[in-house]
Amino acid sequence: MAYQVCIDIGGTFTDCLVSSANGEISIFKSPTTPGEFEKGFINVLKVAAEGYGVTATDFMKQIDLIVHGSTISTNALVERKTAKVGLVLTAGHQDILVLREGPRKGAFQWRLDYPEPYVPRHLTKTVGGRIDARGRELVALSLDDVRKIAEEFRALKVEAVAVGLLWSVVNPAHELAVKEILEKELPGVPITLSHEINPMPREYKRIIAAAIDASINPIVRTYIEKLTVALDDEGFDGELLLANCVGGMMPVADMIRKPIYSVMSGPTLAPMAALALSDEPDIIVGDMGGTTFDVSALRDHQIIVTPDSMIHDDSLGIPKVDVRSVGAGGGSIAFVDEGGLLQVGPRSAGARPGPACYGNGGTEPTVTDANVVLGIVDPDYFLGGKMRLRRDLALAAVGKVASRLGISPEAAAYAIYTTSNHNMVAAIEEITVREGINPRDSFFVCGGGATAIHIAEMADILGLKRYMIPRFMAGLSAFGGLISDLRNEESAVLLTSDADFNLEGVNEALVKLRQAGDSFLAEAGVAPDDRRFELAFLGRYEYQSFEIEVPFETTNGALSADDLPGLVEAFHKMHERIYSIRADNDVVEFTAWKLRAIGKRAGQDIWQKKMLTAHKGEVEPKTKRGVYNQERQRVEDLPVYEMVDLGSGARVVGPCLVEAETFTAYLKDQHEGEIDRYGNLVVTVA
Repeated sequence: MAYQVCIDIGGTFTDCLVSSANGEISIFKSPTTPGEFEKGFINVLKVAAEGYGVTATDFMKQIDLIVHGSTISTNALVERKTAKVGLVLTAGHQDILVLREGPRKGAFQWRLDYPEPYVPRHLTKTVGGRIDARGRELVALSLDDVRKIAEEFRALKVEAVAVGLLWSVVNPAHELAVKEILEKELPGVPITLSHEINPMPREYKRIIAAAIDASINPIVRTYIEKLTVALDDEGFDGELLLANCVGGMMPVADMIRKPIYSVMSGPTLAPMAALALSDEPDIIVGDMGGTTFDVSALRDHQIIVTPDSMIHDDSLGIPKVDVRSVGAGGGSIAFVDEGGLLQVGPRSAGARPGPACYGNGGTEPTVTDANVVLGIVDPDYFLGGKMRLRRDLALAAVGKVASRLGISPEAAAYAIYTTSNHNMVAAIEEITVREGINPRDSFFVCGGGATAIHIAEMADILGLKRYMIPRFMAGLSAFGGLISDLRNEESAVLLTSDADFNLEGVNEALVKLRQAGDSFLAEAGVAPDDRRFELAFLGRYEYQSFEIEVPFETTNGALSADDLPGLVEAFHKMHERIYSIRADNDVVEFTAWKLRAIGKRAGQDIWQKKMLTAHKGEVEPKTKRGVYNQERQRVEDLPVYEMVDLGSGARVVGPCLVEAETFTAYLKDQHEGEIDRYGNLVVTVA
């Protein structure tokens, strides 16, 4: 039996989805091991081997492919535990990371302190030399300045270097020369060049991307090396792919060259899973894990890629799938603030010690503890009974909130439950209502181990009409990794306009982009017939400050003069869609050209071959369980259904509970669910 595996490391549990050659998919979980993620990685593989009844060694030998969504770089950035970076800029432009792009952030928040630059001023050095916007050398590069900078960085014990010189995207000669000298003067220190990591004309985004990439380079490289050594020690000789932030996978060598693409890569896999699970045009994806609630939106059955993701006070610099996170997970800690108001999160109990009910030393009340007290989660059937929870410890923890509020433990548990729901609703509204999208018009796909417990109340608040609880819900991101393509993004800067369109130059740029994309897919072992390419340009009206991304198509990879009106009209339509206005008589400028190389992997769609048989007979609950009802302020017995016993077409009507090994779904009154042919529960709200 040959297996494909995806492993996604979360804040509390590490998820492992295994796909076999016959299309069967199984999910396994193991506690995350903070600080030693590679150990948790191997542990969950051993749990999977045990689940298949084979030794870990035999299981490893049968794995053809492991895909992995890493959190190591995201954690490093969030916790500000990155490498010490030295930054080299053009003389006279030392303040690029200080001034950023100069946007107005919170016009009425005039008392905010100005944020510190990502790289401190004492680690930011400048070098003489100047390239102009046409790529001409105006001032020769000062080699003495570079050598002096290397000496200063050596004394400062810099661990990585980022180089960002003006107009290196047009002529990279100076950046390349700086790198050559620094490699000799600072052997072993990784060096990131801005024109390689993020080739775009905007200095801030190009240089902040280089600085972030350099700051996580040693961390990501060390993690990958530890992981590959651990896999080698266990006898794994298959292929390892790593998730990137543009919704796909990259070979290990490419990720080491561009570690910034690993930032927030894990959550980007959930919307990829939703694309495969549903044909609905507009989808909201909510993934509630142990630490965070990640939410994303899909429009016209396409993922949304944003150029404006933030890390603290700085832009990430590169585009990524638009996924936003709030501290609302199963491990989010509830407390009563000084004003007597209940708060939930963002602080989390994490994996160590975890919620109080885990019995690992945690004493603070969490959302999971509240769900145990309410009776929604069965302490004896957590992870299919593999992990027993302590209801007495959950009661003791939630009791702290109850005593502060002067209410019963059950009422306090419900307050924690509904407060968490409203936190997640606010995150959903941020990515829908504030973007001009009515969530009522969208189909909701649940992800993460806890979302199905909370979705019913959130659906009522938001006015959702339908939502899906996938049978792989607890490992939705891991499932997204199993079915994701190989993806890479290339870009080239070439400024032109519809008033004087540089057709020859644009086609030369497109040829180079296609060659780079082909090279990436060829190195990844993707056959020519399994390769496809998506094109886009960055455009703006003349005198506008910022560009928008517009997709377009070509015939045989090249543009003709007859294609220009189509490009201009595509820009007008996209501008109108985003800003509700178009200016047909204005000049349209094209600033950069992009290509996304996409490669289909073998076995991505094998899961579709495993369909459920139609359910026969009446749908019978396996038991009943008491769940606290806040409206009636009493515990009521609800039917409990085992999801694995439900065939295609089986219908369940709320209020009820539906259990699987890795999650519990709570359907409220007026919520009716039906199992589809792939075993997912699709719920309609009356």
